[in-house]
Amino acid sequence: MTRFRHILVPVDDSPTSDKALDEAIRLAVFSGAKITLMHVIDDLSHLTGFEPATDYVEQMIPLMRAAGEDLLAKKGEKVLAHGLQLECVLIAEGPGRVFEHVTEQARVSHADLIVLGSHGRRGVKRVLLGSDAEQIIRHAPVPVLVVRGSDEVA
Repeated sequence: MTRFRHILVPVDDSPTSDKALDEAIRLAVFSGAKITLMHVIDDLSHLTGFEPATDYVEQMIPLMRAAGEDLLAKKGEKVLAHGLQLECVLIAEGPGRVFEHVTEQARVSHADLIVLGSHGRRGVKRVLLGSDAEQIIRHAPVPVLVVRGSDEVA
């Protein structure tokens, strides 16, 4: 088995993301790798189009940032409990899609593996929403391990 030195794990609050983190921890324990947890605030997914710009800037962005920081802290506790080195990265602003931020972080942090969960969107949802996992696979500068959710069909 290849030994990794630095594993990048994009996380959200889904069970699939938890499974990916568990797999990344297993690999890191085996390899002695450092784990970088990353969360990208996808602000477009929270917009309805009806909120005033000032409400969005003054209220929504700080709430999303706080939730992202809390998510990274909770996931980070799990990593630290295994005695692993940890870094956390929160992307809270700036243009670009989630996959662009993840692939760029892999480059700048010199990760040698990305481990992520796949939410398994199919059909119309996949066409309309796209697949971040698929785009990360296509654009990643390093190997990508995709951990499937338990409710997905092969």
